[in-house]
Order: sequence, then structure tokens, then C-alpha cells
Amino acid sequence: MNSNGSSLLVGDVGEQGLLERLQCFCPRDIIGDDAAVIPAPEQGQSLVVTTDVLVDGVHFSDRTTSPQDVGWRSAAANLSDLAAMGASPLGITVGLSINNEVAVSWVEQLYQGLTDCLQQYNTPIVGGDICRSPVRNVSITAFGQVLPDRILRRSLAQVGDAIVVTGLHGASRGGLELLLNPEFGLHLKETERMSLMRAHQRPQPRFDVLPILEDILSPISSAAMDSSDGLANAVVQLCRASGVGAVVERSKIPFPPSLSQLVSPEQVWDWVLYGGEDFELVMCLSAELAEVLVAQLGEGAAIIGKITTGNKAWLTDSTGIYADEELLLYRGFQHFG
Repeated sequence: MNSNGSSLLVGDVGEQGLLERLQCFCPRDIIGDDAAVIPAPEQGQSLVVTTDVLVDGVHFSDRTTSPQDVGWRSAAANLSDLAAMGASPLGITVGLSINNEVAVSWVEQLYQGLTDCLQQYNTPIVGGDICRSPVRNVSITAFGQVLPDRILRRSLAQVGDAIVVTGLHGASRGGLELLLNPEFGLHLKETERMSLMRAHQRPQPRFDVLPILEDILSPISSAAMDSSDGLANAVVQLCRASGVGAVVERSKIPFPPSLSQLVSPEQVWDWVLYGGEDFELVMCLSAELAEVLVAQLGEGAAIIGKITTGNKAWLTDSTGIYADEELLLYRGFQHFG
């Protein structure tokens, strides 16, 4: 077989051969030993660690996601968790499970996608592991650092806080539908189709929010989490962690107008609230500061509600078209639901 061709399989090169090929994606002064040595966080900073696993057939498939996009999404999912904590990234490790019949080119393109995402934030791949498995799995552990008084936590929401989203919701789910059904949505403009599909394949961690928070909050006293498991999930989780309730105004939630050209209003709202994988931040902070944050973030960011007493999160509709409904965790994606 041609060692440079796409027909080369993992079984042809073996573990060590594959590792040699993947080392070019990592800094040579960090890898090569039994464990990576990462420079410690700057004095006074806290180390933040997060792990995420992506599984073939659950989080990605060859029908919807190229190997480069699998890599990008794998990195973005973990970096988004760091951003939701207010942390800047230091590095990641990659655990890869594959079988002998996987093309070496698929693995190399996966790592290229990882690198493409990470390079935006000067974040290296500092190690990992590969093993044989009947199902392809990508497990990422990401490391970040943050000053203790700038940590964003789910438990910091207070009654009276405004609820802010940093961008549109429902785009990733709409993009997935277009990728699964290529004949669907052909009446959309090409720019609209590409925007939805890119939202699913190449999400952007919202590190751009952090410098704005540093300018307007000192110390930072904001609750936050990302919306990778759905907007409704994020609002409910924030309420649970903080021991509060919430009211979200349906008409204030931003979503791509093109969704309304694809499916019924009921389906649009299901995607917006429960579709997941939009990787925006959902934050709770004072109304005054929320206005400043939204103004600086620009298009797509919005104040969608407020934190209240009680222990439930409610979706209301000031237009009277929809009845009030409780936001629920179980309506979104659950691995063992």
C-alpha cells in the first residue's frame, strides 16, 4: 500500500507508527515522556480541568461530520466548558479509540481539525492515548487557568439578575437536519444553509466574552454555563445550582430566522430550547451590567429573562400566543433517558 495514500489503515502502521504520525500535532518539548509537563498556572491562578467524550453514532457520523469537523467539535466542546468557567486554555490531551480498519488519513484529518480549532487560542495538544475499540471514540481533557475572583459558577445567580444569552439558539440543530437530509431546505439561500450547517460542524467557544466581563465586572459575580445540552437545560441547571427560579420571555430568545422557513413554529421552539450543541454562554448578572454586556457583544446576544424566587424555570409569552410552560431537563437529549 502507498504509505502516503488515504488507503493506508491503522492496522498497517500499528500503535507506534500511528503515534509517530500524530506527534507532529504536538509541541516536541512537551511530549515524549510518560506524562506531559505543562507550565503551572501563573501565580495566584486556579487550574480548571474538564473532560468530554464524543462517540461515533452519538455525537458524530460520517453522514454529517468530516474527520476535520469531528476534531474541531471535540476541541470546541471542551474549550466551551473552560469559557463557561471564565478560564483561558492551557492545553488538551486526546484519548482516541479506533479499530484497525480506520484509515490513517481519517485520524490525521481528525488531528488537523483539533489543531485548526486550538490554534485560534494558542492551545497545544500535550499528549493523550490511543487504543483499539470497535467504536470510534474521542475523549478530550482540557486544562485552563483563571483568577479565583473571576471564576464563573452555576451557583452565583441571584434573585433580580437578568438572564443573558451570548448568541443564537437552534442553529446547530437546524444544521444537523440539513446535513442528515440533503434535499431538505433547498429553498433557503445558500448563505443561510451554510450558516446553519457551520453552526453544527464548527461551533465557536465564546472566549470573546471574557475580556468584556473583565472590563465591566470586578470581581466577577456572574453565574454561567454553556448551552451545549440545550438552552432550557442551561437555565434549569443554573436555577438548581443557585436555589432560585427563573422567568424566560419567549419573544426575547434569538434564533436564526431561517429556521421558520424550515419547520413549523412548534418544531422551531423545540430546536431552540432543547436542540443543544449551540455552545453559547447563558449568564446571570445584574440588569445594568447585562445591558452593557449585550451591547458590547452585539448581534445575537440578548437578555431573555430574569431570576426569581422559587425553584422552577418558566417560559412565558407576552404576545399571548403560547401558554406559560415549565422548562424541563428531560425534554432535551439525555444519554440514558
